Amino acid sequence: MKNLLRLAINSLLNRKATVLLSLFTIAISVLLLLGVEQVRTQAKNSFANTISGTDLIVGARSGQINLLLYSVFRIGNATNNIDWKTYQDFKDHKSVKWTVPFSLGDSHQGFRVLGTNQDYFKHYKFGKKQPLTFAQGKQFDQLFEAVIGADVAQTLGYELDSPMVLAHGMKDIGFSKHDNAPFKVIGILAPTGTPVDKTIHVSLEAIEAIHVGWESGAFLGHAPSADSLEAREFEPKQITAFLMGLKSKIHTFHVQREVNDYRLEPLSAIVPGIALHELWSLMSVAEQALLIVSVFVVIAGFLGMLASLLTSLNERRREMAILRALGARPHHIFSLLVVETGIICGLGIMLGMGLLYLILAIASPIIQQNFGLAINITAPSQYELMLVACIQLSGLLIGIIPAISAYRQSLSDGMTIRI
Repeated sequence: MKNLLRLAINSLLNRKATVLLSLFTIAISVLLLLGVEQVRTQAKNSFANTISGTDLIVGARSGQINLLLYSVFRIGNATNNIDWKTYQDFKDHKSVKWTVPFSLGDSHQGFRVLGTNQDYFKHYKFGKKQPLTFAQGKQFDQLFEAVIGADVAQTLGYELDSPMVLAHGMKDIGFSKHDNAPFKVIGILAPTGTPVDKTIHVSLEAIEAIHVGWESGAFLGHAPSADSLEAREFEPKQITAFLMGLKSKIHTFHVQREVNDYRLEPLSAIVPGIALHELWSLMSVAEQALLIVSVFVVIAGFLGMLASLLTSLNERRREMAILRALGARPHHIFSLLVVETGIICGLGIMLGMGLLYLILAIASPIIQQNFGLAINITAPSQYELMLVACIQLSGLLIGIIPAISAYRQSLSDGMTIRI
């Protein structure tokens, strides 16, 4: 076996150009397969970690995916609002540790506006219970101050003290703008890789203030000035949804049942983890498509290697005949081709994995800085090792095809080769 391995290595060294081409074909295939797997896994983890540390999300009676979409992902709209008194009732519930109210419905140049309070910056968590942090500035504490996400700041070029005018609804057109009460950017959040990056945060009191005169859904009268609004006291009448953290996880389903059975108005309470899992299962088609594409990339790589081996095989018939004359048996020729293929495949796998981790090491801080997505560079998972093992095994099986051809030729060929 040792002599066979040495012979295979020397044979490969004598065909450097062809071998390097096959090796890089396998390396690129492995790089793409594991790269797609990394992207799929990281995307799934990022999706699942959009919100963490929250036990329940409460909104008007609706399906749990719809409630999750508009409250967490800022997609779609609520079926109804929640009365402020209802929110206060659950805020004071004996099993509730904290709550964070949300008020949605306004926008600014395509970005959603979220009305909330100071508890949002204290209790909202993403990833592995990571808190929100400020890249610049601070929390709002005045009526017309806004805290913007990282994507908002980057896309619109906003800095601290930049002015902004909010719009009623999602259409940022003249007659729907609250231009009587412009806001000032007081804080910019660090990237999170979640919908927080695309959100403009203002106080609940500010949401009430800018809608003075809009009670019918459209403004028909004279708009109060910002100064006159700041001199008044505002308290929310309704909110869109609220997050809830409980004193004990044991109470989760009990409180959820109380919310769902609330008699004063129809409500829904969802467990974020369960809703996220259900939503991801609806997106499994895209996940499977990524996997299928990467598998076809590997198949293409193997076909390229097979074509290269078969092309070079006819040129090696004299080499095989010489080996036979020196005493090599047909099964030695067969084994030599399989070992060569195994070496090419093994080196290609190592090169591909090396390139993958090199790219991840270089790209990870860039992605973290620009997109807020943390890509953890860890040892290959059990699933990835299984994929690598399958690639190596498939390479050996592919090598059997030229090995059989060489085996048959070695039986019929003598020192004179028929071309």
